[in-house]
Amino acid sequence: MNFQVTVLKILVSYPDGFAVMADLKRDMAILATSGRDWADRTKRLAARVPDLDIFSQGLVARENGGWKISVKGRTVLEFMEAHPVADQAIEMVPAEKVEAPLLPAERARRRRERRARRREGRERARANAS
Repeated sequence: MNFQVTVLKILVSYPDGFAVMADLKRDMAILATSGRDWADRTKRLAARVPDLDIFSQGLVARENGGWKISVKGRTVLEFMEAHPVADQAIEMVPAEKVEAPLLPAERARRRRERRARRREGRERARANAS
């Protein structure tokens, strides 16, 4: 499992991209034990940006007992997740060279809806666990 890609994926799923350390650790534990698929996926994503360093590149900031993903972090993650055209080779680009495009309103709305569904699922799981 690629730690840095996993941190980006976890943070992007939280409202405002911020998660306290306890939530990060819990989500990391869940993903680390979720099987080989997650580890393979994070390796593939990390291969798109081989020199990834989430803190020194300003993709994630430490704030108030937690971590927060930056706009640049979201952009780099979107770049890593972009599906290449079948005939083209995967382009490897340093994280510093990825430019931040503006998110269309529809894409932002869908992202908010996905986050809300994930948050509701986590809340249901917590309620069922107690």
